[in-house]
Amino acid sequence: MTPHEYVLNSPDTFITDALRGFVAAHPSIAWQPDPGFLHRRDVPEEPRVGVISGGGSGHEPMHSGMIGAGMIDAACPGLVFTSPNALQIAGATRWADQGNGVLHIVKNYTGDVMNFRIARHMLRDDVATDHIIVADDVATESETGPGRRGTGATIIVEKVCGAAAARGHDLDHLAEIGQRTADNARSIAVAYRGCTVPGAGALTFELEPDEMEFGVGIHGEAGEERTTRVGARELISLMLERISESLGLQKGEQVICLVNGLGSAHPLELSLVFGEVAAELDIRGIAVERSMVGTFVTALDMTGFSITLVRLDDEVLSLFDDETDAPAWPSTIARGRPTVSDITFAEPDDSAADGTESGWLSDFVGRVLDSIDDLTALDQQAGDGDFGTNMKAALGHFDLPLRGTDAEILTAISTSYLVRAGGTSGAVFGVLFRELAQAFGTADHIASALREGTATALAEIKDLGGADVGDNTVVDALSPAARALSDEESLSAVADKAQEGAESTRDTTASKGRASYVGENARGVVDPGALVISWLYRAAAESA
Repeated sequence: MTPHEYVLNSPDTFITDALRGFVAAHPSIAWQPDPGFLHRRDVPEEPRVGVISGGGSGHEPMHSGMIGAGMIDAACPGLVFTSPNALQIAGATRWADQGNGVLHIVKNYTGDVMNFRIARHMLRDDVATDHIIVADDVATESETGPGRRGTGATIIVEKVCGAAAARGHDLDHLAEIGQRTADNARSIAVAYRGCTVPGAGALTFELEPDEMEFGVGIHGEAGEERTTRVGARELISLMLERISESLGLQKGEQVICLVNGLGSAHPLELSLVFGEVAAELDIRGIAVERSMVGTFVTALDMTGFSITLVRLDDEVLSLFDDETDAPAWPSTIARGRPTVSDITFAEPDDSAADGTESGWLSDFVGRVLDSIDDLTALDQQAGDGDFGTNMKAALGHFDLPLRGTDAEILTAISTSYLVRAGGTSGAVFGVLFRELAQAFGTADHIASALREGTATALAEIKDLGGADVGDNTVVDALSPAARALSDEESLSAVADKAQEGAESTRDTTASKGRASYVGENARGVVDPGALVISWLYRAAAESA
């Protein structure tokens, strides 16, 4: 796998440059250069307990994005995956102290635990402090060694403790409610790709294309097991089994559920994961009272996700629901138990399975379906790479041979393009086949039907997208075909003209359509849409 290439000036200044931009983007947060920490610009009117956290960089938006009223007051960033030093933590603690003490929220990583502890010892005669150890990662659960790592549950603890501080609770109560929340939280993560540390020439771990890493950490660590990938439903069931067993979750209990991206997980993937989590927990009789789905605790650019469950009681739930203006905390959080329903698209009426076989349309559809990979490869060079996918979406449901009158089959193909494919190609080919269907419904001969339908379709497609000959689109094949049909040339000649038009797109750069986005990169590549148009007329010619 290829390492990620970061946007940076230099690996050595990556963190400071990023912090510079972060502070500029969030005017409510300030940077204290000596000894180096982020903090709220405002100070609460009523003195209260301060709450701080911190850790290695690379986990953003944790912790910096959790600074704000109702959450943490300051965060100490270390270098990538490296704990902040004790002087940073001591400085942030002094800043956050308003005379009521300061609570440290610490992830259970050795460096974090040591440096926060040293800072507390440094301040023991000056500032009242207490701390919480967040240890939620079941992948490292053992009776020996450092135990569970601190991962996704950290932001939930920060939220609960920040809310308790905002309500005016004392340091002892914050420590108790925070540790109670942490002790009732468990997480586990899986990755399909390791992460890249800025400046490094390799991923933190390598996987084969069919492998996944089960139980990864947020410092790029490999997991507890490397195994063959399984479907999302099976994987999530395994993850929830580990969490539930560790927590001792019983039917009827209530939880907060956090589905978290590790850096490169797409929102669609996280939504899919949450749907599977919600369905599985419903089967288990576990009530999801609050849901968070997004990217909150990352391992740089790692491809994967984590699941966190936090057992709820009334006080934790109430504090979790309090407002905060921390920039990375979601403005809305789903309340109440999620309803998981089947999501389907209505099937269009586009069957072509009854009646007389249409040889030429069957040949056309068969040729397109046999060429999906080639069409995709062309469009990856000449456009946005989705053309083959759209062709398969439109035509893949047909059983060959196609049956019915030509008008009926063309209507079915038009419907398939318009409904199943979508996008530019769905619209353009849907219009083409709709006009052909109308023409074949009234004409007596294939040539006259093609002449009328092609001319009408060409005019509408040109009006629809503004394309003309030379713009490197379907028009380059459709226009010469229409002209040859108008001149009453043979269907073989019509097919030749369409093919020549498609080939001409090799020598031009597009000014319309999807290929216009890639400019000179499309030169030398046949437009796949024009190519498919030429196949349609070739199929008609060979049937005549």
